[in-house]
Amino acid sequence: MDRRYFLSALAGAAMLPRWARAQALAASGPLNLLVGGPEAGQASRWGNAFALAMANAYPGSPNIVAEPVGGLDGVSCANRLDTQVMPDGRTAALLPGAALIAYLTGDSRVHFDPTRWTSLLAGCNSGVLMLRAPSGSPPSLATLQAMAPLRLGAAQPQSTDLAALLGLARLGVRTEPVFGLHGSAEKTQAFIAGAVDAVFICDEGTPEDLTPLQASGARPVFCIGAPGPDGAALPDPQFPGLPLVPALGPAVSPLLDSAYEAAAAAARLDFLLVLPRLTDPAAVARWRVAAQAAAASPAVQAAAEASSVSLQPATVLANSLTTLSIIPAEQSQLMAFLAKAYGWQPG
Repeated sequence: MDRRYFLSALAGAAMLPRWARAQALAASGPLNLLVGGPEAGQASRWGNAFALAMANAYPGSPNIVAEPVGGLDGVSCANRLDTQVMPDGRTAALLPGAALIAYLTGDSRVHFDPTRWTSLLAGCNSGVLMLRAPSGSPPSLATLQAMAPLRLGAAQPQSTDLAALLGLARLGVRTEPVFGLHGSAEKTQAFIAGAVDAVFICDEGTPEDLTPLQASGARPVFCIGAPGPDGAALPDPQFPGLPLVPALGPAVSPLLDSAYEAAAAAARLDFLLVLPRLTDPAAVARWRVAAQAAAASPAVQAAAEASSVSLQPATVLANSLTTLSIIPAEQSQLMAFLAKAYGWQPG
């Protein structure tokens, strides 16, 4: 084929009707959805659901192949998205919010920058601090300070518990974290046994996970809120009336204020659906239409409701990722604080 014929073919393709271009797209092969986590993991469940639902809404109904990549925290998958995926519009990624926590805490495995990804859609969960407090008036900053140093059950700083640790530090509340408690079940057991006096529950199904804690005398103190359209946190509709951290008191330092906001934004994201940076705008538009249609499908809606996950559009996700832009400007200060306060170093 000579150059003249090739250019003529390209010009002719641009004139094809929309349905013909969609058919050509479908015929060019399947699209790819990288999924951060192992097969049958939490992210994999969402990846399979969105791959199927988006295929039905994408022009030409191409097959979208969900490919599990790496471990549960999604770091390997995020690295692959940034370092190996061409921004040709044929590959998207569904990642757990844990990858963002690894980014914030300077994990040496991280070779990606989430603030540069192209947003499609997010699934958001709730996060609530539960406290062993006397009955009566709602727990306040004075209650927290009176219990200091507060025994907080947590997994480690590089987890969604970072939001609670920084939220309390932001308020000037001293803590003595009891690390090594992973997941709501282990935290609840430690609370019931009296080994800790506070736990942070932040995952799918948070409202349901609070029931045994409340039955054991735990009371909610604050929540990390829901993502707003401009990036600022809004009251969580799952917990109306429960205050956000800033409502309890001012920040003791600008660093802890911005670090808390970044950690809370990451903790709120159960999963995020993104494209690599510099993806062609036409391809971005197709993926976004498909993602929103998938989110509105009965099957995905039912899964989100059962998991207490709210599905948020691209603009909300983009603003949430922008909140993480304190890194790398303040990361060295944050790492120094985590090392001093909790004896923690990034992996």
